[in-house]
Amino acid sequence: MTQNTVEKTSVTLLGLGAMGTALARTWLAAGHPLTVWNRTPARATPLAAEGAKVADSAVEAVAVNSLVVVCLLDDASVQDALADADLAGRDLVNLTTGTPAQARERAEWTRERGARYLYGGIMAVPPMIGVPDSGGYVFYSGSPELFERHRDTLAVPAGTVYVGRDAGFAALHDVALLSAMYGMFAGAAHAFALIRKEDIDPASFAPLLADWLVAMAPAVHRTADQLRGGDYTRGVVSTLAMQVAGTPAFLSTAEQQGVSPELVSPYFELMRRRLAEGGGEEDLTGVIDLLVR
Repeated sequence: MTQNTVEKTSVTLLGLGAMGTALARTWLAAGHPLTVWNRTPARATPLAAEGAKVADSAVEAVAVNSLVVVCLLDDASVQDALADADLAGRDLVNLTTGTPAQARERAEWTRERGARYLYGGIMAVPPMIGVPDSGGYVFYSGSPELFERHRDTLAVPAGTVYVGRDAGFAALHDVALLSAMYGMFAGAAHAFALIRKEDIDPASFAPLLADWLVAMAPAVHRTADQLRGGDYTRGVVSTLAMQVAGTPAFLSTAEQQGVSPELVSPYFELMRRRLAEGGGEEDLTGVIDLLVR
């Protein structure tokens, strides 16, 4: 080994799906000694040829290194894989997709076994891993000391964003951003459906749609400012009353175009409810309070 390789943190990685394999290859390429395990052993064969040590069991893999990264199918898989492993003194970084509650429960489960815990929410797809400037990153939450200890190693596959000591915060940030993404996709789907039967080229329409969404994106800062200050009328450009008055045109257009309004109707209904409660001079921020139970 070269001196450079010796200085690199050794990593154990459990789980070699598409994301796990991308993580593994990135750490190997950066010179980190890597031990891997996967429930289906054949997935590890290509990585062995690239320099990874392949463990016969999760228990064996965990025993090799103090830094153990888990990237499995779900929380139940993590439970099964680590059930018989000796975690005492280990640093466990869980990159398995889960809920905030699962992340917190797994943090306590880990502490009871004498290990330190960090949860990561991956904001990337496998092709973005290990690619500089791809835009991919990982939210981390849990032990700040653990994050600082392994920050450089964790930053090899993708950028790192630490969001707090609460182990559930990374999962919460992950799901919140992805929920916003799906809301955007829903709006885009409705927009494309409206033009679907017309002599309008979707490829020509797409840049207009993308530019419009980008132009509207900064509105989230105004929403955040209103939520923080509690004044939902601050900086309002178009009042809720004005926007509700315009919704019949959107619904009528959908009907005329033969398009189901099911993607937009629920939001319009929330807007009407907030207006009925006296929020006519507000922005759309008040809808958030209707959603919080």
